[in-house]
Amino acid sequence: MATTTTPKLTSRIAFILLATGSAVGLGNIWKFPYITGEYGGGAFVLVYLACIALIGVPVMMAEIMLGREGRQSPIHTMRHLAKSQGATNRWQIVGWMGVIAGFLILSFYSVIAGWAFAYIPEAVSGNLNGLDKTTSGALFSELTTSPWTLLFWHSLFMLLTATVVARGVRNGLEKLVRILMPALAGLLILLVGYAMASGKFMQGLDYLFNVNFQAVFYTCQAETCNFTPEPLLAALGHAFFTLSLGMGAIMIYGAYMPQQTSIASATLIIALADTVIALLAGMAIFPLVFANDLTPGAGPGLVFVTLPIAFGNMPGGQFFGSLFFILLLIAAWSSAISLVEPAVAWLTERWQWCRLRATLLVTGLAWVLGIGSVLSFNQWSGAEYQWFGKTFFDLKDYLASNILLPLGGLLIALFTAWSAQRRFSEQGLALTRGFALWWFLIRYLAPLGIALIFLHAIGLV
Repeated sequence: MATTTTPKLTSRIAFILLATGSAVGLGNIWKFPYITGEYGGGAFVLVYLACIALIGVPVMMAEIMLGREGRQSPIHTMRHLAKSQGATNRWQIVGWMGVIAGFLILSFYSVIAGWAFAYIPEAVSGNLNGLDKTTSGALFSELTTSPWTLLFWHSLFMLLTATVVARGVRNGLEKLVRILMPALAGLLILLVGYAMASGKFMQGLDYLFNVNFQAVFYTCQAETCNFTPEPLLAALGHAFFTLSLGMGAIMIYGAYMPQQTSIASATLIIALADTVIALLAGMAIFPLVFANDLTPGAGPGLVFVTLPIAFGNMPGGQFFGSLFFILLLIAAWSSAISLVEPAVAWLTERWQWCRLRATLLVTGLAWVLGIGSVLSFNQWSGAEYQWFGKTFFDLKDYLASNILLPLGGLLIALFTAWSAQRRFSEQGLALTRGFALWWFLIRYLAPLGIALIFLHAIGLV
């Protein structure tokens, strides 16, 4: 029998910091700069911002509202709300999908976070000094091809995450984000200041904000140019992923949200903070890349191969390189705790387990599943260990990020705008103005946009 989750956060600020910590992660500091580089800069950024405003914000408002109205874990929340709205009990699958997606993401997210962890002592000790393309690539290869090294950092990061979650909402999650989020913002601003002294700051800004839709959305050969939707779908998908939508984290934090807090204003602040941090990361990274004559479209290796070259060959690079990887670890840590919380909340409700026991089970199973992610970069990297042309790591990433998250977000929008009564949203959001716009976005535009992501993921678009 489920027990109701009562509000446990002390204030509106605590909720905003917690939800922002969930949204701000490796997607902002690691993924956003490299996909911006891959898709050509300013035009991609503009489309990404539009996707955040028109799809991300409406869905986040809906997910927070569902959490606050249900006051339980995502699974029990959706079961309770479906019953109260006279809808089928099958809507609880939304909660299950979120919990499973968060669990899968944690199992490979911890491995990537371990890379950031591993680079901190390398930067602090000066091992990044004087790197070139060959030595930087060799350093990263040495890390990823050693299963025992990856396993160590994966285990250490999972232990840190479990320690926070086991301490509870107020004593663990809330206390941590009150320290981590200001620290993250301060470190990022310091890095932007460092980038301003690189001599290529304006070139970095121009790359990040100069809009050229033809260069991004058209592929040209000879005199023929064809439109490609890939950058649009990538922007849409990343906007959805970076806000932590569809994985149960925002819904469970909504359950802990103080009743008097405005959902609309809190959502706008969270989305704005998440976007600003992503842009600041780009403003810190691209000037350093250009100052060292490196390529911004280096893909996933931008942070772990390209940037170490930049830090290793610039004045003060040892200090600021250390700060950067500490920043990356903080971002990953704040997000990882939100991936654990939905499953822990369900276990404590369903079986009345203590938080320590529930946390150890969830993080322990994710750690075991993460071993497959570790081996995907070395022992299991061959074709004989691949499924549908993907390694175990890539398969989990694809399943969670491209299937479960968008499908979960789509179902959240459909339940809120098509299955639940309109009065439910009117009372839940309590908007004095702007409800008609939100209703249009959540009822029509958001489902259409998310459906495009999903169809593209399965190869139908």
